Amino acid sequence: MVRKSYPEVKEEYKEAVQRCKRKLRGLIAEKHCAPIVLRLAWHSAGTFDVKTRTGGPFGTIKIPQELAHEANKGLDIAVRLLEPIKELFPILSYADFYQLAGVVAVEITGGPEIKFHPGRVDKVVPAPDGRLPEATKGVDHLREIFGRMGLNDKEIVALSGGHTLGRCHKERSGFEGPWTLNPLIFDNSFFKEILSGEKEGLLQLPTDKALLQDPVFRPLVEKYAADEDAFFEDYAKAHLKLSELGFADKE
Repeated sequence: MVRKSYPEVKEEYKEAVQRCKRKLRGLIAEKHCAPIVLRLAWHSAGTFDVKTRTGGPFGTIKIPQELAHEANKGLDIAVRLLEPIKELFPILSYADFYQLAGVVAVEITGGPEIKFHPGRVDKVVPAPDGRLPEATKGVDHLREIFGRMGLNDKEIVALSGGHTLGRCHKERSGFEGPWTLNPLIFDNSFFKEILSGEKEGLLQLPTDKALLQDPVFRPLVEKYAADEDAFFEDYAKAHLKLSELGFADKE
């Protein structure tokens, strides 16, 4: 486990984080945009490479070159939606702002509270393309992509449960539809749905089905389907880790 040494931030910065959090709650509730905001935070962080220490949650997703990556299709909407709030808080880095927005997106839809530590610094070099999961692939792909970030099997399954929020759009991913009956509620429905088989109107991606075909992944799916508290506890830890990849690591 990576040990952390969080940077000291000024009181003024901490106060801005709290005020920004309130504004984000209002915006996400009004616009029903929690799913795409969570996706923005994930895709911002998920480019991290634990070996080269490149990529990660450092605000580069707003750089046009990175935003144009195939996996980020549609995220320009989230960047535009959030920008008026960001303009109210020029003191905050984009790196912190996007990860704070992801935390709020989970909390406001009924999910677990996730710790947030400020102090990320914006980087100017966009992350390389090809570092995010592809929905058409299987178990080996999931382990390769998340392993490169430094995430383990339990964290892969817990984070997959974030698909309880939102839906796929054909023009962005080639797939269409929500994973659950209530795509604006964060709960353990994703795991229940994939265990109960395909249903008309609900989506199951190849990467979702792959979770059931693996002897390590499947028991975790079954555990989270049966015990929402266990899922929330593990999700909160995995989300925190994802949001801090490459940030405040102790040498």
